[in-house]
Amino acid sequence: MITMAETRQLTKGPAFHWFGYYDKFEFDPTDRYVLGMAVEFEGRSPTLEDTIRVGMVDTVNGDEWVDLGKTAAWCWQQGCMLQWLPGARATVLWNDRVADRFVCHILDVNTRQRRTIDAPVYAVSPDGTWAVSTDFGRINDMRPGYGYAGVPDRWAASLAPEESGIWRIRLDTGETELMLSYAKVTGVPWPGGDLSDAKHYFNHLLVSPDGSRFEFLHRWYKPGARHWQTRMFTCKPDGTDLKIVADSGHASHFIWADADHILVCCSDAGEPNMCLINVHTRHLDVIDPDGLPSRDGHFSYLPGYNNEWIVTDGGGGMMTGDRMRPLVLYHIPTRRIEHLASFHLPERYTQDLRVDLHPRVNRAGTQIVVDSAHRGGRQLYLIDIQGFAG
Repeated sequence: MITMAETRQLTKGPAFHWFGYYDKFEFDPTDRYVLGMAVEFEGRSPTLEDTIRVGMVDTVNGDEWVDLGKTAAWCWQQGCMLQWLPGARATVLWNDRVADRFVCHILDVNTRQRRTIDAPVYAVSPDGTWAVSTDFGRINDMRPGYGYAGVPDRWAASLAPEESGIWRIRLDTGETELMLSYAKVTGVPWPGGDLSDAKHYFNHLLVSPDGSRFEFLHRWYKPGARHWQTRMFTCKPDGTDLKIVADSGHASHFIWADADHILVCCSDAGEPNMCLINVHTRHLDVIDPDGLPSRDGHFSYLPGYNNEWIVTDGGGGMMTGDRMRPLVLYHIPTRRIEHLASFHLPERYTQDLRVDLHPRVNRAGTQIVVDSAHRGGRQLYLIDIQGFAG
């Protein structure tokens, strides 16, 4: 590990710890508690018998691990969708498997009162009242490392089923509604060709900052293809006003910039690049990150800087020849780069078992937490970035 910013290891063995994706609240509203997951093994994909612990690190009280529960619905890249509930002070949620179905637990970490809704969540609205979800069993079949084992895809034999797709969930009652089916979305013509012989799935759902729309990636495999292709959609919370954002066939990591724009790595302007796209008009501005190790990455805006600064790690497969994974701040208006750290990834962490940094920023924009295995197993690391942006 090479560090320019002050770095502290938050979790230690013998268990391995991580959080997963970069688009969820890992820090509580006070920035004191940091969520994480604990597992007793590495080096293989989870089976239906494997459970993990969920908990939080008290960064004020000696980085104490506070256990919150367990889950049997998880994956290496995105965990169990563990996150702080938006709009609440001390409530977390995570997905689990009970018998032959996936569910979601909602827990008050102070009172320990917990309730369970009969559906898993993917992304939550900014007011914390509703969520969107998709078929985690289908994802597990089509993109190992991102779905859950234990509940097979009921429509695995169908290329684009009408009975499955994206659901809206009321978090108070657990009531679900299928808003967009695979059949409906695949029926939207694609300029790149006929999709009728491809098998389809949805992934990477995220609600806009004002809750007026949500985004999802539509991906598919053509017969004999070695890789999927992708287009990005948005729609209103009830599934209406379905609009294409990017349809070149390549779209990967992204984040909402505001209610009307998404920052996404796509090839709609030619070569893959960071692009700021208006979700209503599809007007596109290329963000040209000269000097970065990759034009892709798990990137987030730094709070408090009017969307001028992003933090990024260089993407899922991006690293230097010596397997060092960089963590940087990038100032969009001036193309200024601030190198924060580089983390070595041992060779055994490959494919869906890899450990991406997935940088998550605290609410104040002063600290970042990453997952890293540079000391022999995945753990959480806290990085102080005060003084680097401005």
